[in-house]
Amino acid sequence: MRLKIDLHVHTAHSPCSAFLPVRKIEQIARKRGLNAVAITDHNTIEGALELKALARQIKVIVAEEIKTREGEIIGYFLAEKIPAGLPVKETIQEIRRQGGLVSIPHPFDTLRPSRITRDALEEIISDVDMIEVFNSRDVFQETDREFVEESKKRGVIPVVGSDAHQPWEIGKSYAIMDEFETPQEFLTALKTAQFVAKKSSILVHIITKFTKQFK
Repeated sequence: MRLKIDLHVHTAHSPCSAFLPVRKIEQIARKRGLNAVAITDHNTIEGALELKALARQIKVIVAEEIKTREGEIIGYFLAEKIPAGLPVKETIQEIRRQGGLVSIPHPFDTLRPSRITRDALEEIISDVDMIEVFNSRDVFQETDREFVEESKKRGVIPVVGSDAHQPWEIGKSYAIMDEFETPQEFLTALKTAQFVAKKSSILVHIITKFTKQFK
């Protein structure tokens, strides 16, 4: 079976996503034609674990967008929360200890202070499995094509993600890929995946700022 999966979705467990309760995500995903999501809340896996327990018609990857000292990275296929504030190399070691995969979210969005620093990215790229070459929320994305091509030679897989924080953002960007069960099967399927990428309105950033203040 082919899966249609959004690789970067937040829930109300993220401070900037208060209006996206876990219980609604499966219904929204199905309406968008998705049958899989990766829940990537900021510095927690509670929302991902909750959805995994509730979901009946979609596959759920438990993931976490982790704020390291050098910027944000995502750990996929996690069983335990990884604390924020660790050095990026130590965070990667913890992801690996859990048998997880490492992805770099929105590394080329020049307006995101949370993105990983370029020096850190170049230092850890050999330990990375995936890199977001398109994020629906990126306003001014300046993708370094040469860097992406070099990273691909090291086995890093370019991916896309919606970075959904509001209901209407789910499924903006997604992958169509073969079924998988293990992290390695997931990586293998990604290599032949078809990616669909679409930008979100710039208004989502204004809504996110309001949401943080509200929460």
